[in-house]
Amino acid sequence: MEHTSTLRSGIVRVAALATLLCTLGSSQVSAAPHVRILDDVRAQPGAPPTYAFCETNYSAACYSPQQMRTAYGLNGLIDAGMVGKGETIIIIDSYGSPTIADDLKAFDAGYGLPDPPSLTVLAPLGTVPWDGSNNDQVGWGFEATLDVEWAHAMAPGADIVLLTSPVSETEGVQGMPEFLALLHYALDHHLGKIISQSWGATENTLFLDTAGPGGPQVIAGFEAFYRRAAQEHVTVFASAGDNGSSNVETDGATYYPFPTVGYPASSPFVTAIGGTTLYADAKGKYQSETVWNDPGCCAGGGGISQIFREPGYQYASLPESVQSQLGGMRGLPDVSYQADCYYTFIWVYVSFSGSGGPGWAGICGTSEGSPQWAGIAADLNQFAGRPLGFLNPGIYALGGFHRFGEIGRDITVGNNALLDVPGAVAPGYSATPGWDLASGWGTPNVAGLPFEWIDWLRN
Repeated sequence: MEHTSTLRSGIVRVAALATLLCTLGSSQVSAAPHVRILDDVRAQPGAPPTYAFCETNYSAACYSPQQMRTAYGLNGLIDAGMVGKGETIIIIDSYGSPTIADDLKAFDAGYGLPDPPSLTVLAPLGTVPWDGSNNDQVGWGFEATLDVEWAHAMAPGADIVLLTSPVSETEGVQGMPEFLALLHYALDHHLGKIISQSWGATENTLFLDTAGPGGPQVIAGFEAFYRRAAQEHVTVFASAGDNGSSNVETDGATYYPFPTVGYPASSPFVTAIGGTTLYADAKGKYQSETVWNDPGCCAGGGGISQIFREPGYQYASLPESVQSQLGGMRGLPDVSYQADCYYTFIWVYVSFSGSGGPGWAGICGTSEGSPQWAGIAADLNQFAGRPLGFLNPGIYALGGFHRFGEIGRDITVGNNALLDVPGAVAPGYSATPGWDLASGWGTPNVAGLPFEWIDWLRN
């Protein structure tokens, strides 16, 4: 596919897709989770719609797991048997999905993937009855489905553990203590060495006076956990959000008028995943990539933390021009991944009550990035023969020595200001050569089997 064939004419694209985007709830604001559902992009059970079908009917590309693997250079690892065997990916979500086991089987059958060695759903804090008329539960059902199906797509040999909370994490403190309890449960019970978190809250809703006395304690508890995870060689990912440099207040609808970022992506002990628009052809061959920014909708999260000081790995690796921009504070994202909704998207298989299934649903957002990076980490752990643990020091060391190109691609085009969204006025950040506040170091490209550079990621 040529870049211009996906863009087509602006009028055709808007007519075909702008009317299809349906975020959680009725507004364009998405707090947590970071999943976006293309409400009218649906297909019946059976084989998933093809790339050609999506181009013809939606003027957009839809990528299969095989195409995503090709675009991001995973085929060498997977063809050599580096499929995450012996690794476990831990996914943290509210509610989960009551049909996740059956839906994963249908997803695998549709794309010709093997079943995972195991899928375990645990609810140590209890559950609530599933209500398909509850939009919040339905949204989390899509989130859990995306997380499980696409983590498995990138690491088909890894075990998956889905830990669910009976409390919804929306914005601010709500639901965060329960998620922290699940994280501790995962480490206390030695469930695995890779954690995917594709949700988050605006930093400011956790530390400003409006957050109440619980906000700072929540952050302190999470930071103690993330330090523990790093010490125990656990890799932790977090999606950076879908609102670009704008994020919402606790009401979930009002944007802060200045640039903000999401937590836990802003934690210095987490690998934050931003969003891009990936252009690849029908075989998955990589063509180009830009910062994700769909006017009237959403953009890849990124910016400067208002809580955390700049970590040593950033201070040691980023040039003076970036240091001046950061002002001594933590910048994010660290890396990025496909997240687009208008030009490209991916499918999930759903059948739970309220999902509109059974069948295939189009989906997008930075929620794509955290579980798929987790799958890539599982493959690399198997190849390395040990858990790689906290990735940021190694990634920044590679980047600081101008070697990130050995494991990824630099994104140099685009800006993450949220455009044409009422109330969103914060200025965005532009992609540049090297690390930037719109895309981090860039996206993965682990073509072939890595050898020398694996040592850069070891702790």
